[in-house]
Amino acid sequence: MPPTLPPRGLDARGHIAREGSLARVAPGFRPVVAAAREHVPALFGARLHSAYLYGSIPRGTARVGRSDLDLLVVLREDPTDTDRTDARALDETLDGLFPQIDGSGTLLVGHARVLSELERHDLGWFLACLCTPLLGEDLAERLPRYRPDTLLARETNGDLALVLPRWQDRVASADGSEAALRPLVRFMSRRLVRTAFTLVMPRWNGWTSDLYEMAGAFGAYYPRRAGQLRAAAALGYEPRGDRAVLTSYLDDLGPWLADEYTRVHGVKARRPEDA
Repeated sequence: MPPTLPPRGLDARGHIAREGSLARVAPGFRPVVAAAREHVPALFGARLHSAYLYGSIPRGTARVGRSDLDLLVVLREDPTDTDRTDARALDETLDGLFPQIDGSGTLLVGHARVLSELERHDLGWFLACLCTPLLGEDLAERLPRYRPDTLLARETNGDLALVLPRWQDRVASADGSEAALRPLVRFMSRRLVRTAFTLVMPRWNGWTSDLYEMAGAFGAYYPRRAGQLRAAAALGYEPRGDRAVLTSYLDDLGPWLADEYTRVHGVKARRPEDA
């Protein structure tokens, strides 16, 4: 008999396999990555601990003109407001230099936070499993291996109920233009699909970052909501600035998903900023 293959996204021991690598970066995006590798240390200097790519570019699934550049930058100390301003300027610079990306986003975190017990199954998991090393020491070597269990589900996305009021405020303050609403549809669609997937992840027993596959896995367990998730996955890839979509997320899909998540997995440990 042929050997039994591990579930999708897991290694032979049932741990979530790290996705992405620099070798998978498509030729059209290599100049973007090279520029990030040059600009990040120039910007943060000796305060930089390490930097990582995540998202479609290191997975090799990026689309020219449609995909964004996602960076995680770990500093030796907690980031300051000046650091965040500098990171936004970096994003604007990279977005302006390279038409092949549809925006750039840089997350800044402190070294101690990544390795903290509180973030072990959220930010730590994100770095160890979804981020590709670009510069400096790879902190994944100092983190555990992760399984697609209910602890991981709770600590990654068990805060949707807390997030929804913030989304309400963002939508209420946005003007009705396509330019203002499109990024919100993209962001919220992706977050809801990923949350729906991690709701069923322990039962599905695997990992994927493909939004359509996430929606399909969810739909197998919640067929009445399957159509909504397929539509959200499509909008995660091809968003349109439609306030009605956002209203449906905030009034229906989001609250239902938050309640079901709490019922199945419980509530994520609160962070200091949630107080």
